[in-house]
Amino acid sequence: MPAISESTMSALVFAPTDYLDLKQTDHAAIFHGVTQAWEILPKLAAYLEAQLVPADFGRLIGDPVIGKHVYIGRDTVVEPGAYIKGPAWIGPNCQIRHGAYIRENVIVGAGSVIGNSCEIKNSFLFNGCQVPHFNYVGDSILGAKAHLAAGVIVSNLKLDGSEIILRVGNEVLNTGLRKFGALIGDGVEIGCNAVINPGSILGRRSLIYPGVAWRGILPANSIAKSTDCVRERRV
Repeated sequence: MPAISESTMSALVFAPTDYLDLKQTDHAAIFHGVTQAWEILPKLAAYLEAQLVPADFGRLIGDPVIGKHVYIGRDTVVEPGAYIKGPAWIGPNCQIRHGAYIRENVIVGAGSVIGNSCEIKNSFLFNGCQVPHFNYVGDSILGAKAHLAAGVIVSNLKLDGSEIILRVGNEVLNTGLRKFGALIGDGVEIGCNAVINPGSILGRRSLIYPGVAWRGILPANSIAKSTDCVRERRV
């Protein structure tokens, strides 16, 4: 095998701070010592078990279902028909709307919205995320103010169930994970009914057009009109 150059080695490292503002979460500690950002996903269960103290400082409307291992921050509104199974930590000033389903091992940052018919499991959302309409987010990290438009699906499992790998040029990077949806950087916008396939990496402030089935690595400040049409985003 030919030697891997220093530039290629750099490309094979997806450090948390290259995609995420760690000041935009109360849980930056989970990223300490992490080389690849997705390495926190298998740690979420143990982290919440150690750190989470169940409490409800929010405002429950009607009769939503709240599990035993759930923390709800101040001024967060949980609407009727929502189901927070937990373990889950929901930050302050969030909206958990009717029909939302928050499953095991989820962290939702301050000021985020989880909307109607949205399902989230084993995921980490930074402050200000918008997951508002008919979305599925599995085994993923969403940076601050990331926005998923209606119908966006972040798929976390390959059809054959094999390990998720990333391709960087001619190199293959093993993630060590069988379930891994996406690393979505700060300020990413994803259009209606787009599908983000397992193991996708979206750089800060990138944008994906509606209806695109995206797979792979999208650089920061890029616009993807399709998998074959990517251009610079001027922001």
